[in-house]
Amino acid sequence: MRTRDIDKELLVKQKAIESIVKDGLEGFSMNKLAKACQISVATLYIYYKDRDDLIVKIAQEEGLRMAEAMLEGFDVNASFEDGMRVQWRNRYKHMMDNPLIGVFFDQLRSSSYHAQFMETFKKNFETSIGTFMHNVLERGEVNEMPLEVYWSVAYAPLYSLIRFHNEGHSIGGSPFQISDEILWATFDLVIKALRN
Repeated sequence: MRTRDIDKELLVKQKAIESIVKDGLEGFSMNKLAKACQISVATLYIYYKDRDDLIVKIAQEEGLRMAEAMLEGFDVNASFEDGMRVQWRNRYKHMMDNPLIGVFFDQLRSSSYHAQFMETFKKNFETSIGTFMHNVLERGEVNEMPLEVYWSVAYAPLYSLIRFHNEGHSIGGSPFQISDEILWATFDLVIKALRN
C-alpha cells in the first residue's frame, strides 16, 4: 500500500476547492481533479474513498478551520460589542486570507453536503457563541430574537461586503474594494441595529 504524501494531499485539497469554486459541484470530478494535480486518479483514492468522501472531508476540515479562526481571542464573557468586534475581525481575516472558501461554502450551502458540513462546523462553534449570547441576553444588551434574524443582521452585511470585494464590484456594478473604514462603519451600524 502506498503511503500518504502530505504535500500532495494539501495540493489535492487546494485544487478540489478551486475546481468546485470554478465549475460548481456538478462540474467537479475525480478525473478533472487528478489532471489539475498532475497525478493519477488512483492516487486520489489513497486519500479519499470516493468523490463524496473527498467533498465531505474537505468541507469538514475547512469548517473546523473556520470555526477555530472565528473563536481566536473570543471571550464568552465579553460585552456584546466587544465580542461582536472579535467575531467580525476573525471572520473578516479568515475570509480575506482564504478568498475561495466563502464561494466553496456557498456551493455547499445549496447541496446535499450542507448538513454534514454544518454538523461538524457547529460542534466547536455553537457552545461558545451560545454561551456568549446567553450572557449578552442575561445582561440585557440585546433583545431575544430568532437565530435567523440575528444572523441576518449580525453577519450578512459583513459577508456581503467581502463578496463585493472578491467580485471587484458592488451590486450596482461600480468598482468596489473593502477598506477598514467601510468595514468598521458597517459594524457600527450593525451594533446599533441589534442593541436595545
